[in-house]
Amino acid sequence: MKFLSIVGARPEFVQVAVLSHELRERHEETLVHTGQHYDDRMSEQFFSDLGIPQPEINLGVGSSPAGEQVARMLVGLSEAVRREDPDVIVVRGDTNSTLAGALVAKQLLRPLAHIEAGMRSYDRTMPEEINRVVTDHLADLQLVTDDAARDRLAGEGIVRGVHVCGDVMLDIFVRARTGAAAALTPELQALACEPFDLLTLHRAENTDDRERLAAIVAGFERAPRPVLFPVHPRTRARLGEYGLTLPSNVRATEPLGYLAMVALECAAKTIFTDSGGVQREAYFAEVPCVTLRDTTEWTNTVEAGWNRLTGASTAAIAAALADPPARPATHPPLFGDGRAAAKILAVLESPETVELVRAARETRSARGQAASTARATETRGESGAVTR
Repeated sequence: MKFLSIVGARPEFVQVAVLSHELRERHEETLVHTGQHYDDRMSEQFFSDLGIPQPEINLGVGSSPAGEQVARMLVGLSEAVRREDPDVIVVRGDTNSTLAGALVAKQLLRPLAHIEAGMRSYDRTMPEEINRVVTDHLADLQLVTDDAARDRLAGEGIVRGVHVCGDVMLDIFVRARTGAAAALTPELQALACEPFDLLTLHRAENTDDRERLAAIVAGFERAPRPVLFPVHPRTRARLGEYGLTLPSNVRATEPLGYLAMVALECAAKTIFTDSGGVQREAYFAEVPCVTLRDTTEWTNTVEAGWNRLTGASTAAIAAALADPPARPATHPPLFGDGRAAAKILAVLESPETVELVRAARETRSARGQAASTARATETRGESGAVTR
């Protein structure tokens, strides 16, 4: 079969690393990078670190308001699907790239597989929540990380095509963590030898709201340990635009590659983040996480005691720094056994998927024939002679 896989942001780069290897051993895959994360350090370094095949198509949409960004993706992805003629379109997570891929798949009558389906924060003010809900209700194959995600989908009436596969991000994390420290610069290696906290911050709900961003920055004012902060390009721009200065104990760096981030996540005392991917990586690393959001889709990590929500509260962030969350006594396997890619591949090769592909081809063929007939009819006069 022929697959068209869509990626555009950091977690998707990580997820595609293992699955592309599995897919390309027995099938044809076209990798499309929307360019949603356009900074070299946010994309090219990840492709290099993870051994991801270079994308055959790069739409280069860059940064723009969400509506404009999705619109540009729709145009580029539609052209890619018509040119490549894939059997199945694969999307991941909850980004604008995910939403655009889902819409194009359904508009062009292609089976849609959604990896990391069924996640919910139940906060419809989050763009990501809208993206994941719409994609789940369009997808033909729901590839979920755990039983809780499956149950959430069932609660929304989605019961067909749902498969519990685990998290492909765990697959690659397990493989990467052993030698990840070699990717650190000497300066970062020295820092990692002493107690430190790790901070990532990039979501629009935090960065594009001056009051929230200022409150988060203020929470680190009296950090008792160094706080390493790889700064996302959007966040750096907003800090400058708002005239906000980072506290002296917050050490800003350029964005880091995947291996360097894994090494730091494993070495940190506590991880502060608003990233869904980093929340999971904190859990993989067995490091307590503090999430700088009011809600999270990864409620299982909160319920297990490994994740605490502070929102943008200066006092709550300062309290978490002064009295870091304790490591719980148990660490249940919330995200599978590290073999998610193989399980996803089995679903993509299953009779269920083969039937979806066959039915979609028949539908496209029938509609194509109907359209041809309609066009031929329009060119004829009432007597049946061809109009010139």
